[in-house]
Amino acid sequence: MNQQPHDIHIIDRRSGLRIRETVLGGAMIRLAYRSPLSPLARLLLFRNGFVTRLLGWYADSALSRRRIEPAIRQLGIEMSDFIVPPGGYRSFNEFFIRPLRQGARPFDPAPGAAVSPADCRLLVYEKLRHDTCFLVKGAPFTVQALLGTAPSGEKWAERFHGGVLMIARLCPADYHRFHFPCEGRVAESWKISGRYESVNPLPLACGAEPFARNRREVTILESPQFGAVAYVEVGAFGVGRIRQSYVGPQVAKMEEKGWFEFGGSTVVLVFEPGRLTPSDDLAANSRGGDETLVRAGETIGRAPSA
Repeated sequence: MNQQPHDIHIIDRRSGLRIRETVLGGAMIRLAYRSPLSPLARLLLFRNGFVTRLLGWYADSALSRRRIEPAIRQLGIEMSDFIVPPGGYRSFNEFFIRPLRQGARPFDPAPGAAVSPADCRLLVYEKLRHDTCFLVKGAPFTVQALLGTAPSGEKWAERFHGGVLMIARLCPADYHRFHFPCEGRVAESWKISGRYESVNPLPLACGAEPFARNRREVTILESPQFGAVAYVEVGAFGVGRIRQSYVGPQVAKMEEKGWFEFGGSTVVLVFEPGRLTPSDDLAANSRGGDETLVRAGETIGRAPSA
């Protein structure tokens, strides 16, 4: 198999193999970031929400049902993990936010184990340099920029200087509901308006800044084991809506927090310094610049005393 310069490779945690990721809409991403038309394409596709809203309308409509089976085949989605309603899904978005069957994502119930919030490709930054994350493939960003400039963002950002940051990137093939990585109490939450840049590694390498500029929703979780945890959902191209389904303020580990509607998206977790030791395999892969394919509920780190 010939490797193209725009190929994305990830490490499958369960097999240990380095595999090539199937990218839905790869041609559009290359047009927007690697062509002479890039400035115009990025302006039309990512700098405002019109195209995203249009895609969302289509994905909500019955017309979009025809795209479900081709997507399952192209992306190799294993449907045995999911609940399929009688008569099938009524739209692509209903398929996209499909719920899991009971027990499909087991997890370690020990209080000191933090778990993956989603089915995702995970990158671990073991220690922020002050409040800055230096991306392996992309421009650095600060925790302050991630949390926003509103008073709440400024207040909480100080807690995370020198801490651990994890980027959980979801693709269209993934289960798109997200969960709490640990038990705790929701202390505060807020929304940040912004762009719809892609979170694909190719745009990151071309200078896109989704973690500081895209639309985001921030939740601060106070955990007995891990202290303050910043939980940030990052909307991206095609993600017109981020839905929150939890009630709170007290939440349980692996309780559903919400879901992303159609598109690519990302969850960013930030832990206070000294409160989380990332899993060895995830840390080692990340040092080499590789994302690791993990499932929701898999252990991603532990409290130092656990």
